[in-house]
Amino acid sequence: MLKTARFAATTLVAAALTIPVAAPAHALELDEIPILGSLFAHELPLPGYGDMVVDNARKQIFISGGPESQGIVVTDFFGHVKKTIENQSGATGLILSEDGATVYAALSAGDAISAIDAETLAEAERFGTGAQSCPTHLARTAGNVWFGYGCGSSWQGRIGELDTLAQPPSVRLDVQGGTPFQQAPLLASGTGDAGPVLAGQPDTSLALLKRYGSGGGELTPGAESGAAGSNLTDLAVSPDGQTVFTAAGSRDAVDAFGSGDLAAAGTYASGPHPLAAAPSLDGGFLATATAGSTEDQVRIYQVGGSEPVKAVDVRGDAVAPRGLAFSAENETLFMITVDGEGVPSLECVPHPTFDLPLLP
Repeated sequence: MLKTARFAATTLVAAALTIPVAAPAHALELDEIPILGSLFAHELPLPGYGDMVVDNARKQIFISGGPESQGIVVTDFFGHVKKTIENQSGATGLILSEDGATVYAALSAGDAISAIDAETLAEAERFGTGAQSCPTHLARTAGNVWFGYGCGSSWQGRIGELDTLAQPPSVRLDVQGGTPFQQAPLLASGTGDAGPVLAGQPDTSLALLKRYGSGGGELTPGAESGAAGSNLTDLAVSPDGQTVFTAAGSRDAVDAFGSGDLAAAGTYASGPHPLAAAPSLDGGFLATATAGSTEDQVRIYQVGGSEPVKAVDVRGDAVAPRGLAFSAENETLFMITVDGEGVPSLECVPHPTFDLPLLP
């Protein structure tokens, strides 16, 4: 565990307003890392947690409740609930459209993907994915929304595509090529139109990690690897599409891989059983989280660095799998924590990378 001075988030905000940004004179030692406290913890009216997406343009967050839920909660950046969008059966994966006007939600218990207007917070359209398809996880390149689908864990996991630019929008199934997945695969992609798209098999030993090119709206199978370990819980791609980050329960670090050949590209010592990894939108920082209730279960790294530069002591019992997200310009790190019953809360730390330079 990191043994450090603890900083309240409100103190950090005040410092951000009065102290000029400067690079530290020397690299921080492990016992010098500041531990930040979250600003708030607001319980969410959801039975569990599935995913979250940050809408920076409107300063709001969409949070899904997972396979047993019926709704998606929308909050402002201070955790206040703006609306609960009902009739979203099993809402899990969430992704924002290229123009930011629409949030797509994978309805794992509704065999569909819903399109929610980010301005009105109302469902605008729904696209069926076939009976007993259970779409669960989402990624996007340009106008193509890719979804990992499959009910249960009997090697029925596949990847489908929702082409939102077609007139009318169209759905295709089984576009992953010959690679089978035990269950609905985790998906991630860079923010650029060309991808790539990465697919990972959650909760198995060893977890398969597979790369796909996505040019022209088609998935082209590429490299695959089992180096991510076992019990994969999170998968993320850097904004430039060059690096893949994996959080797997068998590891004591978040691993990084080159997105082309999936060769090892570094590790980030998150602590035992990592379950979340989130790169910042500028690509300069990485947040990680582990299972457990230690005061440093969330750590922040400079990408390319070897030691954490900040840590966060959350208020909840534990961070949820895939429960981290940065806002634009690193203004806020959002965290979903859960209590002993699995009920989620939204927490945040403002200016989590304050006074930290990007590494060359």
